[in-house]
Amino acid sequence: MSKIKIAIIGVGNCASSLVQGIEYYTQNPDADGLMYRDIGPYKVSDIEIVLAIDVDYRKIGRDISEAIFAEPNCTKKFSEVPNKKVIVKMGNVLDGVANHMRDFFQVDSKMISVDIVSELKRSSADICICYLPVGSAEAARFYAQACLDAGVAFVNAIPEFICSDTQWVEKFIEKGIPCAGDDIKSQVGATIVHRMVTRLIEDRGHKIDNTYQLNIGGNTDFLNMKDENRIVSKRISKTNAVTSILDNKKIGVRIGPSDYIPHLKDNKVCYINVKGTQFGGVPFELDLKLSVEDSPNSAGVMTEIIRSLKIAKDRGMSGNINEISSYTCKSPAKQIRDSEAKKIFENFVNEQYGKL
Repeated sequence: MSKIKIAIIGVGNCASSLVQGIEYYTQNPDADGLMYRDIGPYKVSDIEIVLAIDVDYRKIGRDISEAIFAEPNCTKKFSEVPNKKVIVKMGNVLDGVANHMRDFFQVDSKMISVDIVSELKRSSADICICYLPVGSAEAARFYAQACLDAGVAFVNAIPEFICSDTQWVEKFIEKGIPCAGDDIKSQVGATIVHRMVTRLIEDRGHKIDNTYQLNIGGNTDFLNMKDENRIVSKRISKTNAVTSILDNKKIGVRIGPSDYIPHLKDNKVCYINVKGTQFGGVPFELDLKLSVEDSPNSAGVMTEIIRSLKIAKDRGMSGNINEISSYTCKSPAKQIRDSEAKKIFENFVNEQYGKL
C-alpha cells in the first residue's frame, strides 16, 4: 500500500503530537490509544509528512523532527522522531499571528514566504492539514485556496467555517477535490464529553435549563485566545456542537475558552456544569472536571481523518465528506448524534473494505 503524503500548515503542538504519534504507532502498531488501528487498507504508519510550513524563525530551516520540539511548543514528548528530511519552510503570515502574540511567535519580517501552491505540487502531497491558530480567518482561506489550486485534499482543523460553507464546498466539488472539517473534535475532549453528557440527560427524561463549559490551559492556543476578537468562531463552533444535538435548544449556555495559565502548558482543564429539572419538578445539578493533554487528544482523531480522507480521494470523491466530518469535527456541514455519526463513518469505510 502506498504512503499517504501529508502537508502540515502550522508546526505547533498539534503537529508535534501528530508527528510523534505517527512514529509511535509505527514502532508500536498494537499499542492502545487509537479509535481504529486500520481504516480500510491504511495504518497510522502509512502516513508520511512531505511538507511543513510555519512562520516562527525558530522552526524554519530545521527538519520537522527537530522543529516539533522547538519553542514555543510545550506538549509532552512521548516518542523519539528520527530525521524526516522535511525542512520547515516559511509560510504567509496574514492574520495567522495575533497582535498580542507578536513577541511570543518570533517572526522575522525579512524572511520571504515560499510559493505555497508550488510547494504543494512539488511535494506530491495527497492531503494538507490546516493547523493555524484560532482566529486565522484570512490565512485559513488562503491555504484552502492554495489546496484548490494545487489539487490537494484539505483538512480544516480550526474553527473557521470553510468545509461547512456551501460556497467553499462548491469550489472543492468543481475541482474534484475532497475536504473535511471544520474544527477537529478530540478523542475524549471537552466537546465530545459535553455532547454525550447533555444528550444522556435528555435521553433519560430530564430537562436541561442551562449549561456552561469553561476551558483553561497553558499552550499557545490559549494565549492566542486571550483576544476575544479571535475566538468568535470558536465560541460559535463549540456552542453549536453541543446545542445542535439537543431537543431543547433554547437553554442558557456559555461555552468556550476562559483563561491562559502558563504553568499548565499543554494540559487542558475543562469544567462542565449542567442544571435542570428532573422527575416531579425537582432540580438537579451536574459538575464535571476533565483534565487532558490537549494536543495528543486531538492528534489521534487526525490520524482517522487523514486515512479516511485518503479513502475518499482514492474513490474520486469531492467536496466535503460529511461521513468523515460529522464524526470527527465540531462544526461539520451536518450535525449528527455521535452514535449515529460513528455508524455512518464505519459504513463509509466498510462499503469497500469490510468491517472496521
